[in-house]
Amino acid sequence: MPHPRPSAAPTAPDSGSQAGVIGIALGGVLAAVLAQGSWQWFSTYIGATLLALIVCFYRLPRRTPGGLGSPYLRNLTAYSMVVGLCVAITLAPALQRWSWLFPMPGTRAVCPKLGVYASEQTAAALSATPGYSPTALAAAQRAQSHEAVADCLSSTTTRWLPAYAAAVAVLVGIAAWSFDRARARRSPEG
Repeated sequence: MPHPRPSAAPTAPDSGSQAGVIGIALGGVLAAVLAQGSWQWFSTYIGATLLALIVCFYRLPRRTPGGLGSPYLRNLTAYSMVVGLCVAITLAPALQRWSWLFPMPGTRAVCPKLGVYASEQTAAALSATPGYSPTALAAAQRAQSHEAVADCLSSTTTRWLPAYAAAVAVLVGIAAWSFDRARARRSPEG
């Protein structure tokens, strides 16, 4: 009686499904980046959801020797860049609001000045309006100042996000490459 043949080694996840996951992540990131106005906390949820999709469903192919054009390096580059973008989208509202997290040198300091300018413009426009109360004028000034500062910080954050995403991508790429290299050394096959 013939012995059953051992089953083949598990294969890597279907490249089509992996491309789909990456496509979904990239589409979500682009939608969040192209959104108008201030970075809202919902983008943190979008970024975290996309990161969860990538971590759960995407696996880098097994590391193989090869040059810069090898499939492993192409996949590693794409994976790292998408993770970098998702992390940047996840942290964008915090980056916009908390200067200690990412100071954005030379650009963040201009935003409060724009708020003062918007407040003064509102005062000049509304002070000539008959019957406008000082309380309403002060509220309109605060609202316009807040909106101007938020818009400025949002555009400043968006301007700096590629640098933040690239830094995260480099770190993720180095970490994944190092992990795969260590795993290949421990593997009895390699």
